[in-house]
Amino acid sequence: QKNGVSNGTLYKKTFVEHFEQAPMYVAVLTFVGFGVGTIFGYLRDFMRAWGLEKRNIAAEREEQKDFVPLYQDFENFYTRNLYMRIRDNWNRPICSVPGPQFDLMERVTDDYNWTFRFTGRTIKNVINMGSYNYLGFAETDVNALKTVTIELQKYGAGVCSTRQEMGTLDKHVELEKLVAKFLGVEDAMVFGMGFATNSMNIPALVGKGCLILSDELNHTSLVLGARLSGATIRIFKHNNMQSLEKLLRDAIIYGQPRSRRAWRKIIILVEGIYSMEGSIVRLPELVSLKKKYKAYLYLDEAHSIGAVGATGRGVVEYFGMSPDDVDVLMGTFTKSFGAAGGYIAGKKDLVDFLRTHSHSAVYATSMCPPVAEQIIRAMKCLMGLDGTTQGLQRVRQLGKNTRYFRRRLHEMGFIIYGNDDSPVVPLLLYMPGKIGAFARRMLEKNIGVVVVGFPATPITESRARFCVSAAHTREMLDTVLNALDELGDFLHLKYSRYSKSSHPELYEETRLELED
Repeated sequence: QKNGVSNGTLYKKTFVEHFEQAPMYVAVLTFVGFGVGTIFGYLRDFMRAWGLEKRNIAAEREEQKDFVPLYQDFENFYTRNLYMRIRDNWNRPICSVPGPQFDLMERVTDDYNWTFRFTGRTIKNVINMGSYNYLGFAETDVNALKTVTIELQKYGAGVCSTRQEMGTLDKHVELEKLVAKFLGVEDAMVFGMGFATNSMNIPALVGKGCLILSDELNHTSLVLGARLSGATIRIFKHNNMQSLEKLLRDAIIYGQPRSRRAWRKIIILVEGIYSMEGSIVRLPELVSLKKKYKAYLYLDEAHSIGAVGATGRGVVEYFGMSPDDVDVLMGTFTKSFGAAGGYIAGKKDLVDFLRTHSHSAVYATSMCPPVAEQIIRAMKCLMGLDGTTQGLQRVRQLGKNTRYFRRRLHEMGFIIYGNDDSPVVPLLLYMPGKIGAFARRMLEKNIGVVVVGFPATPITESRARFCVSAAHTREMLDTVLNALDELGDFLHLKYSRYSKSSHPELYEETRLELED
């Protein structure tokens, strides 16, 4: 169940991740569940086609029947026949700050989740186990937000221009200098949207004749950025350094297809913490490979910045490494900082290049001044520049909460994925029927959870994803754990047998010797 690696001097501490395999009967029943759902789906489509059941979803007009079908692909089949049955567990509107607790607008459906209507009632004080509020900076405390209020009154809510025109304010310059200082790099640039930080900047860094080596579980923003770049993309197995080294070696030996010319640039795209698996990137090995094969490294710290490391400086600090080891440091302010937007940091030459060539800098509206101030106040708190140790206390509290929550779930017998220090905690549900039952019963106990299934995960690995926060009290966590213990028995979710990894290729191959 536990897979630890010391790997000589590369790791300063044992690196522990969990990827336990479910019993065979669970996998069989999961496929049976999807099979039964699919059969009934085709039956219901047949009934809709003959007018025996009301058709609620969009369909082609009669005169369009000879065209390429717009609505008959499998994804649409899945949406109308499987997703619709449990649709009530997503897109629930909340009506308060997404802190450790939130208020939820109650809604009901009269047509089996095709439409919803609001009852006017509010479900109060639901424990929030789904928001990325890792350090608890999503708050409404008047004293905490005093500087944000001042900036709102001074600058207003919007900028109404791009960075290259009239949208660069003194707040942006102040924030960029602070980000660079926080990360220990030469320079940084901030953007108004976290998703676009990846999707709009990767095309500026690589193009035709370049090679992108991307982890198979990378976020959609990285995938989109890679596709938009026009570069050649090759995928390596998740966190598997043997798979990556083989691709690097082949890229050096064979070069580009057909022409056999050397690649103009080879860049490796990875995340710090993977948001669906809860795993942490194997950065020491990655940097060693990068240096060995003279490749570039692009590190997305969306979920890891603020959440790991002794002072919240992400996976680079977590592994005790230098930020100079990473060519492009990317992160977002949407999670640990309770705001919006993202950044790219590194050498001054890199950032100056992006100021000129980034699609986001040229076309996207600048970050709102109050949002910039929220990030500044949170970052100053983390750095201790506000004259308190509150930021450091939040980082330490998040670590304590994470380890406590994960340890208790292991003890109860649940299968959970990821690293012991990752605040993203996936709890495996597997069977499609248990996704809806789990989320509904947790809400009945006043606990809000995020459940995830196919196509966001492999078809046999549906899960609930918990995000632990420094703002969660021990009482809140115990309430959630007690509810999970009871629900785990009721729904038979305690599958753990402490078996071998379900990804043996990640951890059980003979490790290759890596050069510094």
